[in-house]
Amino acid sequence: MRSNFKLAMVMLAGVATGAIAVQGLHAQGAKLKAYSISESDILDAAAQAAYLPTARKLIEAAHGRALRTAAGRVVQIEGGSPPKSAAIVEWDSLDDGVAFYKSKAWADLAPQRDKAVKVIRRYIVEAEK
Repeated sequence: MRSNFKLAMVMLAGVATGAIAVQGLHAQGAKLKAYSISESDILDAAAQAAYLPTARKLIEAAHGRALRTAAGRVVQIEGGSPPKSAAIVEWDSLDDGVAFYKSKAWADLAPQRDKAVKVIRRYIVEAEK
């Protein structure tokens, strides 16, 4: 009876070790999500209203998820003065976000964007889960 108990404990320990190893291997291959942040000044509210639906469709087509912050309030907490507007987009990976902003579709939207907003700065940040 005692040897059966030992055998069961060894098997349980083996299963637990295997599960941990598989979890670790899976995590190594997982890409981190990324968020692009665009700080801008609104030049023309009507032009921005016309530009945003097109930009959001392009972002969705590239598997990005716009958090719809472009018209939201920006409140300073620390540091220099905040931008007038900030847009945040979630991407499946940093590579996806960079590829989108370097794409022809995004470049083709530049004339509309330039009428609507003045981009102060845009960057992408990876985020751990």
